Amino acid sequence: MSLLISKTVGFLLLPSNFIAFVGIVGLLSLLFGKRRIGGALLALSVAALAMAGWSPLGPFALRTLEERFPPPQIESPVSGIIMLGGAVNTHITKDRAAPALNDAGERITAVAALAREHPGARILLSGGASDLTMVESLTESAIAKSVLAAMGVSAARIELEERSRDTCENAEESAAVAETESGRIWLLVTSASHMPRAVACFRAAGLPIVPYPVDFRTLDALWPFNSASSGLEMLDLAAHEWIGLIAYRALGRTEELFPSP
Repeated sequence: MSLLISKTVGFLLLPSNFIAFVGIVGLLSLLFGKRRIGGALLALSVAALAMAGWSPLGPFALRTLEERFPPPQIESPVSGIIMLGGAVNTHITKDRAAPALNDAGERITAVAALAREHPGARILLSGGASDLTMVESLTESAIAKSVLAAMGVSAARIELEERSRDTCENAEESAAVAETESGRIWLLVTSASHMPRAVACFRAAGLPIVPYPVDFRTLDALWPFNSASSGLEMLDLAAHEWIGLIAYRALGRTEELFPSP
């Protein structure tokens, strides 16, 4: 039930969905003779779409997240590599019977490169079936493992954590698998914009990690864009992470609102 609630609230609060809902309510108001309210809501919807799509708001919010944890300088031996789920499209994988990567697929290519650089490191893929419509047997970790194996990473090195359904569960379940003795270095691989939320969860779970951000989406120049959809997509992604940070802290699942390096 908590997963259903979180997914529903997250869906409703995404800027693109909220703007669309405002526009729909405006149209319905006009249809039922509420001209003043309908016109105001439609104007608000168009103005919000223009601001979200063409202003630097989305890139700024996203870049703030991405720059929180810079790529690390690794000087000590790496004991393990943890990759969080979210790099594959489970729907297309199931429908096409072939692994399908999404926009966060760089997580997998980064892990493949790290596996070659640190041949003695354990590889832990954390991520279960977080989509409410998917069968539990099709997990993000299992799909990612098949992709890594196809890229030449030994399947024997890859461990799966397939119980987690959100970021804090990623951390809790990974902590139960990983060894936390002093001196061991575990790299945490996830998208740069997702790293602050992931670090907050892993710290709360008591598993020391070294953030290894990948999948950067922003440039030094925050504006202009080729299309309104580009700015809106960045705002949606940033909003998803900021909402997650606030919700996890409010629910007591993390101890920091916006963790620092």
